[in-house]
Amino acid sequence: MTRRTVRGLVPVLLAASALTGCSSDADSDGGAKAEKSAGTPAGKGAKTAAEGGTVGGAGSGCELPVTFGLAKDWKPEAVQPVAPDAELAELFTQGPVDLVCEIDAKPAGHIGFLRVWQGKSTNASPRATLEGFVKAEENTSEVTYTQVTAGKQAVTEVTYTFRSPLMDGPRLTHAFALSTPEGPVVVHLGGLDAAEHKDMLPAYELAKKSVRLG
Repeated sequence: MTRRTVRGLVPVLLAASALTGCSSDADSDGGAKAEKSAGTPAGKGAKTAAEGGTVGGAGSGCELPVTFGLAKDWKPEAVQPVAPDAELAELFTQGPVDLVCEIDAKPAGHIGFLRVWQGKSTNASPRATLEGFVKAEENTSEVTYTQVTAGKQAVTEVTYTFRSPLMDGPRLTHAFALSTPEGPVVVHLGGLDAAEHKDMLPAYELAKKSVRLG
């Protein structure tokens, strides 16, 4: 099974996880029409979820080089490092970053995750990190990068449209990245489909607007 085939199976695994409690999820492609059907890009005026906790610090479920707010009932869980030759290891690396934390939306009534990825290079810019992250994803289009100031923290955000033959239509996708002394961090919002992704955007907006180092 190739890396691309494995990534293409992720949406099926996510759908199964909603029924079994396992975690998995995906992303993909489309066009201008697809972007409209997937929802409006997050940004100025976007709705932000009320904070129900934080993640990143000791005892928060995931110890990270950043801290940000969590929407109510979203549950973080640390992802343990996976050996490069392990089965399905491709699911735990995307471009220059490795998966370190999954924040599950199912307890809040959604099918999807906020995922936190971390790279090792302390010289990589957030923009370069996101470019590598998106390049490693298949079936993407309408890619847009934006510089954002979240509180006192400068971050780079990317929106793109993702399409998979296993999904019913395209989905708009959001991620943001920032530099830390321990390497770049990417926070990515997935979802089973466009509707789920749109419903989870307030939680993503909360993470982006509240993120800080340490």
